[in-house]
Amino acid sequence: MACSLLPLHAPLSSSPGLLASRPASRALPLCPRGPRVPRNRPPPPPRALPDIAAGAASGIRDALADAFLASPPTWRSAAASNLAVFVAGSPVLLSGLSASGVAASYLLGTLTWRAFGPPGFLLVVAYFVVGTAVTKLKIKQKEAQGVAEKRGGRRGPGSVIGSSAAGCVCALLSIYHVGGATFSELWRLGFVASFCTKLSDTVSSEIGKAFGRTTYLVTTFKVVPRGTEGAISIEGTLAGILGSVFLASVGYLLGQVNISQVAVCLLASQIANYGESYIGATLQDKEGFEWLNNDIVNVMNISIGAILAVLIQQLVVSWSS
Repeated sequence: MACSLLPLHAPLSSSPGLLASRPASRALPLCPRGPRVPRNRPPPPPRALPDIAAGAASGIRDALADAFLASPPTWRSAAASNLAVFVAGSPVLLSGLSASGVAASYLLGTLTWRAFGPPGFLLVVAYFVVGTAVTKLKIKQKEAQGVAEKRGGRRGPGSVIGSSAAGCVCALLSIYHVGGATFSELWRLGFVASFCTKLSDTVSSEIGKAFGRTTYLVTTFKVVPRGTEGAISIEGTLAGILGSVFLASVGYLLGQVNISQVAVCLLASQIANYGESYIGATLQDKEGFEWLNNDIVNVMNISIGAILAVLIQQLVVSWSS
């Protein structure tokens, strides 16, 4: 709106001299001026770094979502998903594994994710959590008795490989479709059975060391000290059966095995564990078998469990057809 200028006049006086001496009137604007804005003000600095950071975070989030949801999984998606899980769960991993054990577990996790996707990976996570928990149970008492795992219960790469070798073989056979679609379910069953076998062995051993009142040598059933190779206890044996049932049930809930295969995993794992105890009692630490350490016995144990599960399943199918 335009502002007009109007003269402001003083009131008339009767004295002409006074009128002559009064200065000329000033014109004032009806609309006052606004504040003076300085010119050539520099523009505000660009917010480039926050935008770049937000874009990078969004890109990483989208990439991880694509990796987690890739179906079927690729090697790249398996490695990326496994890396994200390992970074997030590193405190838990380091409580149960040495640094080299974590590296070996990363390879196992990537292979498992590639073969069986997130359900297979979660099965291994359940195995690790329960196995670590029972290993840490009454660890001071076990150390005082000289029967505890080394490194305060933190397992190294040899233990990881010994516990997962049969499962890794089943995973590779599944990835490369050995035997075609007919054998795909069998490789998955062998994978689950191998970890059921190992968890049953770990739980029975650690619970037996912690709570077993009396331990017996599996070959003669004579009373022997805790921690003796090939020794079993009632408490440990029952706990081992529950451990196998638990993990097989997890496999069922994750869609890795059906309800009849839960029973197959349980039967195969208990036969394999008895065989492992027998090998420990008769061959391990004996003259000529110094090479037969715990890691090698573990490989034999889980291999027997996986093979037995596949054979039993084949027999069940042939009988029902």
